[in-house]
Amino acid sequence: MSADSSFRNQRPEDHVNELNGTVLGPAVQARDVHGGIHLHQASTPLPRPTQLPAGGILVDRAETLALLDAACSGRGGTGVPKVAVVSGPAGIGKTTVALHWSHRERGAFPDGQLFADLRGHAVDAPVQPAEVLGRFIRAFGVAPGRIPGDLAERSALYQSLVSGRRLVVVLDDALSAAQVNPLLPASADSVAIVTSRWRLAGLLMRGARGVQLGRLSPAASLTLLERTVGDDRVHGEPEAAGELVELCARLPLALCVAAARLATRPHWPLSEMVEALSHERRRLSELSVEDDMTIRAALTLSYRGLSPQEAARVYRLLGLFPGTTFDSRAVAATVGLPLVQVRHLLEVLTDANLLDDVPGGHYRFHDLTRLHARELAEQLDPAATREETARRALDWFLYTAWSASQVVLPYRRVSREAVIHEPAEPVVFTGPAQALDWLEDEFANLRAAVRAASERGLFDVAWQLVDGIWPLFLYRGHHAERLEVDRLGLAAARACSDSPGEAKMLNRTGLALRALGRLDEAADDFRGALEIWRREGNRQRVAGSLRRLGLVEKDRGRVDEAIALFGEALDGYRAVGRSRKVALTLCDLGDAMTVRDRQAEAVECLTEARRLLAPEPDPYNQARVLVLLGRARAGGPTAAADLLERALEEMRRIGSDDGEAQALEALGDLALENGHRDDARERYEEARRILVRRGARSARLDDRLSRLSGN
Repeated sequence: MSADSSFRNQRPEDHVNELNGTVLGPAVQARDVHGGIHLHQASTPLPRPTQLPAGGILVDRAETLALLDAACSGRGGTGVPKVAVVSGPAGIGKTTVALHWSHRERGAFPDGQLFADLRGHAVDAPVQPAEVLGRFIRAFGVAPGRIPGDLAERSALYQSLVSGRRLVVVLDDALSAAQVNPLLPASADSVAIVTSRWRLAGLLMRGARGVQLGRLSPAASLTLLERTVGDDRVHGEPEAAGELVELCARLPLALCVAAARLATRPHWPLSEMVEALSHERRRLSELSVEDDMTIRAALTLSYRGLSPQEAARVYRLLGLFPGTTFDSRAVAATVGLPLVQVRHLLEVLTDANLLDDVPGGHYRFHDLTRLHARELAEQLDPAATREETARRALDWFLYTAWSASQVVLPYRRVSREAVIHEPAEPVVFTGPAQALDWLEDEFANLRAAVRAASERGLFDVAWQLVDGIWPLFLYRGHHAERLEVDRLGLAAARACSDSPGEAKMLNRTGLALRALGRLDEAADDFRGALEIWRREGNRQRVAGSLRRLGLVEKDRGRVDEAIALFGEALDGYRAVGRSRKVALTLCDLGDAMTVRDRQAEAVECLTEARRLLAPEPDPYNQARVLVLLGRARAGGPTAAADLLERALEEMRRIGSDDGEAQALEALGDLALENGHRDDARERYEEARRILVRRGARSARLDDRLSRLSGN
């Protein structure tokens, strides 16, 4: 009797309709169904990013705002964003104008606001478009591990997310049209505001509207001064006030800095500020750019008025800090002062308009302010002090990165041998998520620290910093940035003739290249590491390089060669007693044997791997071995299905999209093998949706679905 006829002959009282176990998502319980079943489930809306920082005081910009209104009104053509380029010299107020307009109009863009400081004219290198795209994509709730590494793929995913949405995107301090182009939303309902010291003709040629910003009028300059120091002081000394705004060249930044200085000295006449500023302009007359000279003069006056004097020292030394932002703990470690005192000094510097406070308890310099602080440090602080300060900052990053690494990957063997100054009040991470968030938030600063260490000849610090960042790449991707950082580490290890460090970095660059599909280059780096480990006589590391070479051979489709390399690696790991590494290599070996239809041997390898992984704090690989056992059909089709369902549930529990897709694909293969074509298609499509959502390649699933549709 067939299963269908058996079901038809059941009596109603024989039918049991129960729902047991854990159920995720909607469930349907039915016995007899006549007609169709329609399931409707609301999709989870994307988060609405709100990234606009607060704007400064705005005066005398009504005409400019009207030009922005005109540039951003109406609808663009298909795939043509509305773009306005706000340009002008340093300190003219470009960012303030862009933010003021964007805040004012945010109601017209209900789907969110994105902001990025492109650092086109900073002391450090400008921000790369791929990095900004990664931040924007994460702002829409996409997990870092789902973000592709390739710039073109990131751009495509970004455009998919913003398509049909009404957004305002502010791109601050752009260097070139090439830096901006990938970040423009190709949506007729969105607007991009770009600020730059350059007019960016490349964008104007593509239809962007240019808005040139000039210096303030004398009346507007006085208004800005009144808002900061008070009407009575300005009206009480009208001549001095007029001289002051001209000495500041009617530049908003210079005026704000000078006004902040006056605001902290309520009994100081404006005429004294005029005299002092005139003196500073003479002292800085060697500068060739008038606007920069004006701003530096104002900054110098604010600096000289700092109280207590320790605030002036912190200001100077922070000019040597690598990176763009810093929090109070980083500053305390850098300048060697207690955290409580540093927090007060940072408030003093912020009140003086020498620092900007940014969300998350961080601070940053304006680019010219940072340059001014660094120049003062070079003039006033001994070389030994400057070197110690820079080293303290680098030690802060190295110590904290390694602390985060140990929390995320407790089985890693880490060393802080290069650290000279351990922070007195370090960050204490409460768990892996917080540690990964710190690495994520500080990634730009960590890269800057790697470069700074190399520039100062501290090559051991540089490559060990790169090694400390590893958990971020392992768990959250950053594929576009990963290879660049790893190669910085490799160059540093070679520069200090550290052979083990060079081999570690070769393994890192090899893994980055493999993730990008550049298999020949990856194999070259793995072989370079293998040669070093053999010279060093390190059997464990030799085994690791052999295993990585096996993975490359498997990627190439040379499965027999991969099996041989996995076998060599396994022997090496067994010889040195590294049970976790033995288990991971057994997983690779078992997977390769399954591909070669050697299921019995595969199950034997994977069963041992499962036993070895059971006591380890490694839920991902514990679930992965279940997927591999299911693929090898351990215990037959029914048992294999149970293994795969358990693996799927666990991958979902730990939030591994990649693992979830693997389990779904394996379940699809099993369903197809059993003749359940619709079930197979459903599993494949679900796995493919996951991979596409995270920006990963789905060629194998595309091929399976194509064949199902064609038959």
